[in-house]
Amino acid sequence: MPSSNNNFPNRHHDHAVCIESALVQAELLCRERGVRLTPLRRRVLEIVWESHAPLGAYDALQRMNAGGERNAPPTVYRALDFLLKHGLIHRIESMNAFVGCATPEYTHKGQFFICRDCGNVAEAHSKEISEAIEASATRTGFLVETPVVEISGQCLECHDNE
Repeated sequence: MPSSNNNFPNRHHDHAVCIESALVQAELLCRERGVRLTPLRRRVLEIVWESHAPLGAYDALQRMNAGGERNAPPTVYRALDFLLKHGLIHRIESMNAFVGCATPEYTHKGQFFICRDCGNVAEAHSKEISEAIEASATRTGFLVETPVVEISGQCLECHDNE
């Protein structure tokens, strides 16, 4: 897997490009995998990608229903489950929330840097960290099911603004 850009997004970047890129990539991957990215699933993915900050399921539901629609919580949960299953989003366990996956075309175990000030998340892929977790688990006889590493702190932009 190629190295991903592990930097936090600049607050002044054109976020519409992030959203459009994620949606186009999701359409292609779903087509290649023989699964359907229904309009509802696409809309949930778009909502998750509206920010680089994690989004909870009920927040996604509120955004979906803001235009007068009446989607029920199970509808959003099913869409989120589909997006997770196909690697299009990640779950930030500590926040019970979701972020878009920067590299959904690759199966990977992510590490996430979470800025405590702006709330943005940067996804990282360290083979060394993943291997260290697996090696440690093997030594202790533990079977890893969810090897997610979440690190809280400050992004450079927030740190520079202090």
